[in-house]
Amino acid sequence: MEVLWVLLGIVVLLVLAGVVAYNRFVSQKQLIKDAWANIDTELRRRYDLIPNIVETVKGYASQEREVLENVTRARAMATGATGSPEAQAAAEGPLVAALRQLFAVVENYPDLKANQNFLALQAELSNTEDRLQTARRFYNANVRDYNRRVQSVPSNVIASMFHFEPEEFFEVEEALRGDEGVPKVSFEPGAPGVSFGSPSDPSTAPPATPPAGMTSPAESPAQAPPAAPPERPDQPAG
Repeated sequence: MEVLWVLLGIVVLLVLAGVVAYNRFVSQKQLIKDAWANIDTELRRRYDLIPNIVETVKGYASQEREVLENVTRARAMATGATGSPEAQAAAEGPLVAALRQLFAVVENYPDLKANQNFLALQAELSNTEDRLQTARRFYNANVRDYNRRVQSVPSNVIASMFHFEPEEFFEVEEALRGDEGVPKVSFEPGAPGVSFGSPSDPSTAPPATPPAGMTSPAESPAQAPPAAPPERPDQPAG
């Protein structure tokens, strides 16, 4: 009789463990779905900004027809890619490349670079890129945790029983990925007008701001060398 109760207790524990594992899979799937919705929101915001940017550039650089058409075509392909995250990422690469080409062309038009409407659109695009990369990292982190459980023992048993399949990451090609940095505008003499350097890259990071009340070494006044000690009078010969 005691053996029967022990076996029954083991079965109950296994069932409870299975229920907990199943519910956790369901929660993770929902979290991944919500995270993807955040990515989609930022992508749609980017798509909405691009036509306005193209129209503004066209007003100053209508002869750059090929560049403008490339952006429009790439945007159409990206908006039509409503499949898996992998398919969406594949469509985003050409769009980012076309946008880079467009911003490079802007360098040849000083009046356009000074246009307030264009600057506002570019700033909004930069903010959108920041939010998109944050959403992408959050999504990929949840996919990584979920996929680890799908492939690990013993949770993989529950995953196999209830058909929980690994999810796809949202990754852009290395040469075009947003981690390289959103477009940054600089109209300083001698500085490139648009750069895509990574924020973590020391060569592209802005100079550190010294704390309040302190000046940076470049701003500190030159300090005079310490005065030489007074000469001692010659000691009388012994």
